[in-house]
Amino acid sequence: MTTATVRAAAATGTTTGSGTGTATHCPYCALQCAMTLTPEPGPAPARLSVTPRDFPTNRGGLCQKGWTSAQLLDSPERLTTPLIRDAKGGELRAAGWDEALDLVARRFAQLRGARGADSVAVFGSGGLTNEKAYALGKFARVALGTSQIDYNGRFCMSSAAAAGNKAFGLDRGLPFPVTDLDESQAVVLVGANPAETMPPLMGHFDPARLIVVDPRRTATAQAALDGGGIHLQPAPGTDLALALGLLHVALVEGYLDTPERTAYRAERTVGWEDVRQCAARWWPERTERLTGVAAADLRRAAAALARARRAHILTGRGAEQHSKGVDTVSAWIDLALALGLPGTPGSGYGCLTGQGNGQGGREHGQKADQLPGYRHIEDPAAREHIAGIWGVTPESLPGAGRSAWELLDALGTPEGPAALLVMGSNPAVSAPRARRAVERLRALDFLVVADFLRSETAELADVVLPVTMWAEESGTMTNLEGRVLRRRAAQAPPPGVRTDLEVLHGLAVRLGRSVHEFPADPAPVFDELRRASAGGTADYAGAAPELLDAGEAVYWPVRAAAGGFAREAAGGSVPEAADGFAREATGDPVRATAGGPGREAIAGSGREATSGPAPEATGDGTEALGTPRLFLDRFAHPDGRARFLPVEHRDAAELPDDEHPLYATTGRQLQHYQSGAQTRRVPELAAAAPEVYVEVHPDTARRAGLADGDTARIVSRRGAVLARTRCVASLRTDTVFLPFHFPGDGAANALTNPALDPVSRMPEFKLSAVRLERADGGAAAERKEAV
Repeated sequence: MTTATVRAAAATGTTTGSGTGTATHCPYCALQCAMTLTPEPGPAPARLSVTPRDFPTNRGGLCQKGWTSAQLLDSPERLTTPLIRDAKGGELRAAGWDEALDLVARRFAQLRGARGADSVAVFGSGGLTNEKAYALGKFARVALGTSQIDYNGRFCMSSAAAAGNKAFGLDRGLPFPVTDLDESQAVVLVGANPAETMPPLMGHFDPARLIVVDPRRTATAQAALDGGGIHLQPAPGTDLALALGLLHVALVEGYLDTPERTAYRAERTVGWEDVRQCAARWWPERTERLTGVAAADLRRAAAALARARRAHILTGRGAEQHSKGVDTVSAWIDLALALGLPGTPGSGYGCLTGQGNGQGGREHGQKADQLPGYRHIEDPAAREHIAGIWGVTPESLPGAGRSAWELLDALGTPEGPAALLVMGSNPAVSAPRARRAVERLRALDFLVVADFLRSETAELADVVLPVTMWAEESGTMTNLEGRVLRRRAAQAPPPGVRTDLEVLHGLAVRLGRSVHEFPADPAPVFDELRRASAGGTADYAGAAPELLDAGEAVYWPVRAAAGGFAREAAGGSVPEAADGFAREATGDPVRATAGGPGREAIAGSGREATSGPAPEATGDGTEALGTPRLFLDRFAHPDGRARFLPVEHRDAAELPDDEHPLYATTGRQLQHYQSGAQTRRVPELAAAAPEVYVEVHPDTARRAGLADGDTARIVSRRGAVLARTRCVASLRTDTVFLPFHFPGDGAANALTNPALDPVSRMPEFKLSAVRLERADGGAAAERKEAV
């Protein structure tokens, strides 16, 4: 719905949910916990209170971030008018919408005319709704004609996505419902800390059955240890070798020789022999020398995993954010395949998607090499299909552009873009080598940021466009299970604020596109997305609005029912519901076939598509439409088999040396999310976690002349950060840890290495060589003594 629709509903006292509250989902992580937003008693505009709802992922629970998520809606720091900078180095001033949009369109047109379409770039977000992500990709390629579009999800899920596509022929974070984890007898969490990043997920784990792989004793690792589980604490950058070591133990101990596992590898996979030879070289003692994980612990973990009747291996950013992230995830998938887990009911491999729409955001076209439906932009058939939906010629569509870091690093250079539109992202804090990213943003001729707060990136902009927040807009999100969810507007946005779709509509029209090409309402955008995705890997064609409104469990791929799209029926208008989504012309829900890999092949991918079975139970007492569990009968490769991928350990892009003798790794903390632009402005969260800190082993701190609470200076080859010292006895003596939510002198990403994975183009966030010293310059003579 447009902002006008939301305001009209608010003025008449109607709501977009049921009853007195609005049923929606949390704006933060990919768990997408269910909540109800209810106006508090008092004068208008009323504040919204948050109440958790019972839902399979969160079961009536919320984390601290979720409970406080509505507090920003009426923050005095909300942007409510466009801002324009009249000259470089000048101050931002208030402006009207027409002035701001006219200026943006004029500057974009001037640059395109003078330097070509690729002189203007777009940077999106895994936090955008499906509709906005889809529209942003279309805007870049049709209204701007640029190939230069990527998004911050490249920094999140790209390595796991690439590894999943290689192994299974398809990437969906969890190819099974979260509730399947409840009955798992062993869950390996590799580089994931859900106790802090998505706490309600912990309710699906039995701590005694957890095997946590992490260089730190995180809250998740501590929960495992307290409950009788296992914590393996490898050196940063050695997760791949650890996976090979576990596979070696499973091999030599005979765990892989059961009739079921032998038949699984023979009938459902290819490439086992090459992987077997790789694993044979990683006996436990060799693995221990490299990783630091004791051979006895390796054997204990392998036995616990292999003896479990139902088991899961889940990877997170700790395994993926490396210059060898794809190979690392592939090694863990190889272990899962050797044990026969993927595609086996009650078991599997999965990746814990991070951002709220990190799954849907990577499916519908805001990636540099992608078209909607998870199609590849260089595929002629994909180009023809999408061009037909968009009403353009395939030849007019640009090809693949630069990946996220390569795009940011090229800004303002002679060969790179001169202008950038940023939606929903804060790369000034979240990008690797963050101060280099800021330099490149400053070097642009023209920077436009659409945001609801003055983020660190917005502060650098020439034009800032104030847009709606999550509770002021409708649309869809796709959670970490591949379940498509309804986001509902609970209140009108502040006067002067527009939706991202309205911004794209206004710019596209000013750039010469038809008023009908870029709707400002999410309903027709979602309808077009469904048609565009039809036949693709991520097929949403059957995700009819009625099904989502009714709370049906809809997991992609979900193909359209026989007869196509009901909204395309001849004649007549389609009624619109209060949430802005049109109803099918018949008034009846259009149920989708439940097909998908594991039940059938993917349509439009060179594989035959057939009718699927009846809706499948999800494990939480409800029936699901689409494909809640992938790969039950076949994988998504043309031959239906998964691929073992032989990989070998290799060193990180940089290792500690005499000048920088420590590993630095980064991550999230309980109270904050991503770059912290939102959570740092919530008083309760800011009070609980007000500043950056560095976790250090007490012995390492002492060698640097530091005590608990002292201000430390952490120095890498790219920059330095100031942080409060926290002495943590459980930490490895060769490792320090910093959260990455803070800007300025505390920006942990000023340290991080932009070295890229050759396949996913993921930067190496999780490992930098650093030294530790006192902020006042003391203890310099002791530097050489550091581990």
